[in-house]
Amino acid sequence: MRILIVEDDDILRDGLKVGLSLAGFTTDAVATCESALAALAANSFDAVVLDLMLPDGSGLDVLKSLRAARDETPVLLLTARDRVADRIAGLDSGADDYLGKPFDLDEVAARMRALTRRSNGRSNAELQWNDIRLVPASQLVERAGRPIRLSRREFATLQVLMSHPGSIFSKAQLEDKLYGWQEEVESNAVEVHVHHLRAKLGPGLIETVRGLGYRLGTES
Repeated sequence: MRILIVEDDDILRDGLKVGLSLAGFTTDAVATCESALAALAANSFDAVVLDLMLPDGSGLDVLKSLRAARDETPVLLLTARDRVADRIAGLDSGADDYLGKPFDLDEVAARMRALTRRSNGRSNAELQWNDIRLVPASQLVERAGRPIRLSRREFATLQVLMSHPGSIFSKAQLEDKLYGWQEEVESNAVEVHVHHLRAKLGPGLIETVRGLGYRLGTES
């Protein structure tokens, strides 16, 4: 899942980027309203972590612009302004959740998982496909109760496909979910991840749809 972090404090922004990456998210980070609006216009994100007090304006303006464009990407507000009136203003402007500073990185990750889960219309924190079970919080994958060791990219690829069973994802769409702006992407990276998943979880897990991309197969 790909997350945009909008935070002007360098240390906090880097900490969020590292912490959410370790929790299994693909992260991109910017420091201003202008950069946030440009990133949101040019890319597709699963959720946004948005600070309110930015050098060139308020994060609420970014939020309002997002909602005015009918973009329903989940937004978590992070701010030191934690009065009730501030929380109400943020939520009424279209935010999905609100967390005051200081905060715990594990809680931010948990809230991100909850937001992306709800945006996909799911209430269950785990994903299940036939006998394959995926737990985002612990980055655990099991087949028929047996743990399967996956790399971070393999896990992320499987999570995308299992979050949208039946949907076809093109190579470009999967790359967009798995890699941030500054990460190098080998031309065959997605094919390699799919190959490894098939080797570890069975050849019937992922189906190649010629000319379109990949989706979960009918059998695992």
